[in-house]
Amino acid sequence: MKRKSLEDAQCPVARTLDVIGDWWSLLIVRDAFDGVSRFSEFQKGLGMAKNILSTRLRTLVAHGILEIAPASDGSAYQEYILTDKGRALFPVIVGLRQWGEDHLFAPDEAHSHLVENDGGQPIPRMTPTGRGGQTLTPLNTRVVKVE
Repeated sequence: MKRKSLEDAQCPVARTLDVIGDWWSLLIVRDAFDGVSRFSEFQKGLGMAKNILSTRLRTLVAHGILEIAPASDGSAYQEYILTDKGRALFPVIVGLRQWGEDHLFAPDEAHSHLVENDGGQPIPRMTPTGRGGQTLTPLNTRVVKVE
């Protein structure tokens, strides 16, 4: 069954999922935040088939999330580097991480942690807040749809 493109959807969530909505793409972006930049590093770390990795990297480059650059060590290899657009996905990755920590691990189960470089403290919880500083939830927000 062929996947339907959501690139023309009026919903920003749908358009976003059209670009980064499969788990491989999000894991590639996650690894890029962790400093992975070479095809072989992505392939080894994720354990994914080379053809799938190649397709996902091509898509992320085409959408301006990653860019191809010469290897920083001067070798003949190339690297995949997050662009400003790619780095703007950081809150998405953090939100997924925090949701997973809250809902997919037993209370004492070991898992990786995201910490601040200065002091090594866990990063604060991400919470959408309104203009008055109140926590925003589905109960006090709404989507205004295009007619």
